[in-house]
Amino acid sequence: MNETSTEPRVLIVDDEAEVADVYALRLRDEYDTETAYGGEEALEAVDESVDVVLLDRRMPQVSGDEVLSAIRDRGLDTRVVMITAVDPDFDIVDMPFDDYLCKPVQKDDLVAAIEQQLTASRYDDRLTEYLEVTSKIALLEAEKTEAELDDSDEVAGLRERADRLRDEMDDALAEFDDFQAAFNEISRHAE
Repeated sequence: MNETSTEPRVLIVDDEAEVADVYALRLRDEYDTETAYGGEEALEAVDESVDVVLLDRRMPQVSGDEVLSAIRDRGLDTRVVMITAVDPDFDIVDMPFDDYLCKPVQKDDLVAAIEQQLTASRYDDRLTEYLEVTSKIALLEAEKTEAELDDSDEVAGLRERADRLRDEMDDALAEFDDFQAAFNEISRHAE
């Protein structure tokens, strides 16, 4: 959590001001929210005081992918949740986001995703990597056919990483049974 506020700080980035404002309105009672209406504004606003970034992927000038890359290049310890209408494809495998939600996103799912990122940030990097990997697997399983998944070396690699991480953290994850159940309850794709 950031040092300047008792509430976690959430930066909401979307080139559609109405969308960003609606998310900020939904979240303002639980978090210290700030909005950025595009990638350039996001790059100016994101710093070490931001706990979670809710980031639209498709934006003109500076895309969400570019903002994500810049956040990681800066070495900021900020959690990034992509919130977008872009259906996930195999390109997400190498993207360094922490979670990915498809629009439209309900308030309960927004809050749950933010809370999980805040919880994960308090634990070691293996849990963070595990949540990232399992989020990608869930997204691809929701969007792709079994045949496409079975033919994908990327998906096989993700599943192997998830299994390895789960084995490494078996004892640590025992305390996360409720956490994992809540993680799985979040709707990550449009219905």
